[in-house]
Amino acid sequence: MARPRVTVVGAGNVGATAAQRIAEAGLADVVLVDIVEGLPQGKALDLAEAAPVVGHDCDVTGTNDYAETAGSDVIVVTSGLARQPGMSRDDLMQKNAGIVRSVVVEAVRHSPDAVLIIVTNPLDAMCHIALDASGFPRERVIGMAGVLDSARFRTFIARELGASVTSTQAFVLGGHGDTMVPLPRYSTVGGVPITELLEPARIESLVQRTRDGGAEIVALLKSGSAFYAPAASVAQMVDAILGDRRVILPCAALLEGEYGIQGLFVGVPVKLGRRGIEEIVEIELTDEERQAFEASAKAVQELVDKLGASPAPA
Repeated sequence: MARPRVTVVGAGNVGATAAQRIAEAGLADVVLVDIVEGLPQGKALDLAEAAPVVGHDCDVTGTNDYAETAGSDVIVVTSGLARQPGMSRDDLMQKNAGIVRSVVVEAVRHSPDAVLIIVTNPLDAMCHIALDASGFPRERVIGMAGVLDSARFRTFIARELGASVTSTQAFVLGGHGDTMVPLPRYSTVGGVPITELLEPARIESLVQRTRDGGAEIVALLKSGSAFYAPAASVAQMVDAILGDRRVILPCAALLEGEYGIQGLFVGVPVKLGRRGIEEIVEIELTDEERQAFEASAKAVQELVDKLGASPAPA
């Protein structure tokens, strides 16, 4: 039986590392696409030459031609400009919107049945562009944000408590940015909510560090932004989709009435399977949590309005 095929658009740090993780986990053959001649071919060849050492038989190829991506099961869009120090996610928006629209149109022309995973920032707004450009149903356009934000929150919780990250679970909802909503009540270590393990002031400091997670790395790197954790988050989503695992993960999804939000991509728990989003999971929120979630959704709406993205279909 033929292996699944994943197209990764953008051969920068996030795209190339995502390709590496997907191939080395044996999830799929990978086609790495980029506008720069030689870049995807060189990185793909390097990854292919690592295969005998790592021990996988997935094919990794690089190209500048979308025709070579035909028949992909998943398309991961990472292309765009990286955030630089002092640059907000909003600053990136107009330039990246044009890039995302053009690559999605090309990619879905050759893979009309694929599931789209959007990684390019500002994430929530780019999902609207991808939805419009692809003409796909909402189930097959998903933003990678909550998995990454939750991983950051889990890391900080585990370090604070000296516990294994594998025993730590966390949920982060809302937009991918300064208004994201980490939920301490739903964040646990060994099944115990962190609200019973940490003082409120410590929890609040971890919440704030999670919100600032991307900016903290940008400030340290001085040029470029995070890519190891984003790539790992992409690979987890690809695994859930191709394996039809129906894993519940926080992702940016188009809400059509869920959580009281209409026609907007916002981070919520979703069940991921072979068709993409199999179900949007609605969890109970306190009044305070709901207010924070609605404020985050409002911030996303403002971004989408600035962008002039076509309104999502009702």
